[in-house]
Amino acid sequence: MQDAPTWARRWLAAAAIYNLAWGAFIVLSPGTLFEWSEMEPPRYLWIWQCVGMIVGVYGVGYAIAASNPLRHWPIVLVGLLGKVFGPIGFLEAAWTGQIPWRFGWTILSNDLIWWPAFGRVLWLAWRAR
Repeated sequence: MQDAPTWARRWLAAAAIYNLAWGAFIVLSPGTLFEWSEMEPPRYLWIWQCVGMIVGVYGVGYAIAASNPLRHWPIVLVGLLGKVFGPIGFLEAAWTGQIPWRFGWTILSNDLIWWPAFGRVLWLAWRAR
């Protein structure tokens, strides 16, 4: 299998760093994002901390994928699926009034920004096979 372009490794490394940092932030300071969004925090913040843990684990996966993006394309696929389904879930929750629209700013940096790079890596992996 051919080597992935340098940009693919860099994007996945950046995604790893971002997810590890964001996950750690949520685990260590679970109420802050709700304060910034002027939302009442959930009753059980430990559930939100679990979300932070999952995001951090994705970061570990992205670090692994950065070492060889075309070989580790399944990690990229799982990541992209999460980054697509997350915004869909947000839209449904915001549309039905379960969450304020202003919480959507997190979708930009957590999900949408990664779509082109992850999609392109998957395209390259598919073509390489």
